[in-house]
Amino acid sequence: MSGPRVVIVGPPGAGKSTVARLLGERLGLAVRDTDDDVERAAGETISDIFVEHGEARFRALESRAVQEAVAEHDGVLALGGGAVLDPGVAELLAGLTVVFLDVSIKAAAPRVGLNRDRPLLLGNPRAQWIRLMEARRPTYEAISSHRVDTDDKSADEVADEVLRVIT
Repeated sequence: MSGPRVVIVGPPGAGKSTVARLLGERLGLAVRDTDDDVERAAGETISDIFVEHGEARFRALESRAVQEAVAEHDGVLALGGGAVLDPGVAELLAGLTVVFLDVSIKAAAPRVGLNRDRPLLLGNPRAQWIRLMEARRPTYEAISSHRVDTDDKSADEVADEVLRVIT
């Protein structure tokens, strides 16, 4: 196995999980989301992991989940927004088809809202999202083979565009 057919990355609110599911349907491939893998392995939600064990524990679980998914999964893979910041994860993605779902704060804000299930956005979600995106954008761009803008597009339109750029 040579790894996932396509890996979806991007910030909170980009639509990674939804687009991955739609891509899986269009391509007839299994879909895997590393956030789901982390929750399953830990037996608790990502928010609970952050609260009970801290971000470092979550990132260790996330890194392991990505390693396992890249080794085992040959379908569509959605990564958590911060997974790419781990240098080991970035190395694993080298040579794979990685699509960066780019989104502006204007488009992401209504999708993310004041969601308490996003621990890194607690407090002032807009300011936190902007800070995260400023820190992560260079990595998203560096590790991605394709970039798809999601602003003003439905999830179906984004999935169709991703399909166009990867085929």
